[in-house]
Amino acid sequence: MSGRKLGSSNRRLAIPILGLFIAVAGAACSGGAGGGGGSSSSTITLAAVDNPSMADLKKLVGDFQSSHSGIQVNIVTLPEDQLRQQVTQDVAANSGRYDLFTIGTYEVPLWAKKGWIENLSPYIAKDSSYAPDDLIPGIRGALTYNSNLYAVPFYGESSMLMYRKDMLSAAGVTMPDHPTWDQVAAAAQKVNSSTVNGICLRGLPGWGEQLAPLDTVVNTFGGRWFDPQWNAQLNSPQWKQAVTFYVNLLKSAGEPGAGNAGFTECLNAYNSGKVAMWYDATVAASFFTGDAAKNSGYAFAPTKVKDWSGWLWAWSLGMPSSSKKKDAAWTFADWATSKDYAKLVGTKLGWARVSPGTRTSTYSIPEYQQAAGAFAQVTLDSISHADVTHPTVDPVPYIGVQYVDIDEFQQLGDQVSQEFAKVIAGGQTVDQALAKAQTLAAAVGKNYQH
Repeated sequence: MSGRKLGSSNRRLAIPILGLFIAVAGAACSGGAGGGGGSSSSTITLAAVDNPSMADLKKLVGDFQSSHSGIQVNIVTLPEDQLRQQVTQDVAANSGRYDLFTIGTYEVPLWAKKGWIENLSPYIAKDSSYAPDDLIPGIRGALTYNSNLYAVPFYGESSMLMYRKDMLSAAGVTMPDHPTWDQVAAAAQKVNSSTVNGICLRGLPGWGEQLAPLDTVVNTFGGRWFDPQWNAQLNSPQWKQAVTFYVNLLKSAGEPGAGNAGFTECLNAYNSGKVAMWYDATVAASFFTGDAAKNSGYAFAPTKVKDWSGWLWAWSLGMPSSSKKKDAAWTFADWATSKDYAKLVGTKLGWARVSPGTRTSTYSIPEYQQAAGAFAQVTLDSISHADVTHPTVDPVPYIGVQYVDIDEFQQLGDQVSQEFAKVIAGGQTVDQALAKAQTLAAAVGKNYQH
């Protein structure tokens, strides 16, 4: 991952872009979250994304503290967009408010290059039991910069289609292991009724929300954000076809209020039997309950003209260079991403809830194989086939499947997704949204055209 084609404009643009996030996040940061700089040197603060895996970590933190009595752990969970704002503010301002935070494959190489986060390889080398070679290769590579790990994966994921076998069977639908998007759309419309929606797809604005699944649709339809010369490509026929398809599928067989539905809302709808299918992160299968857990089938990310369209992501623990409690922070990160933590989750909370996509050894635990057998292999195969260096049909100058790994994408992706949200809400046409998106992307692309 060290051979990134990043323009020299990154340094020039980082200050104003991050200044925007500091301004936006300032008000949100003033309350509630607590600080990492208390009087006790043994208290560390982790800013974590608010999802079921992190809720499990909070439940088990007492196990860590019982064996590490000198370290108290304060876990602050925040919604994804809010977390990104606050963590970006913290790391850019070098404030040291947090000692650890959950970041993804997007941030790790960019922030490592800037010196914002700590190289964890020296810490890992001191723990003979950590076994970094046990980390799943694709995930490990995505968290590596200049041959060193700068974050450790808490869970890793690709994307897949999850579906209720009982609902599809009742409608006379059989889902293949490698479906096309046309097959998925036909199935969604066939099973859609007054009581059950055919499919749930994220519509909530945000580059890490709506754009994550939509980008994979664009990729497999033949679209791309930029050509090799950094010319924006959002006004291409492929983008129009993909966005039109996504919006039409939502309107014809999607969940109500799709513009407000992100990962959490779709998970709740699927678990409560309100939707028959859901295309999203492979990790979602770990959170199914009731009939959803018993009756779900799993297929690879749907395709159009490009095979293997699943994304690649890992919510990972990174350490800001500004932390004053690095040894304590690493001790907790080591524990939370270890082989033993997986076993702790399995024995205390249930084997299906073990964080997936991080360690090869997890997949050889008999209890995990039994609990997660329906989705474990699809998860592993999807991760291994997700190619962040060749995410599209035609060549691109960037890295990333569901994002473009440049500093500006955090803002660009959010702005573009807002335009698509207006289309989902009926406020503008696909053509109008893409024209605005093209202008936004073209302005960013110019920064790399020298």
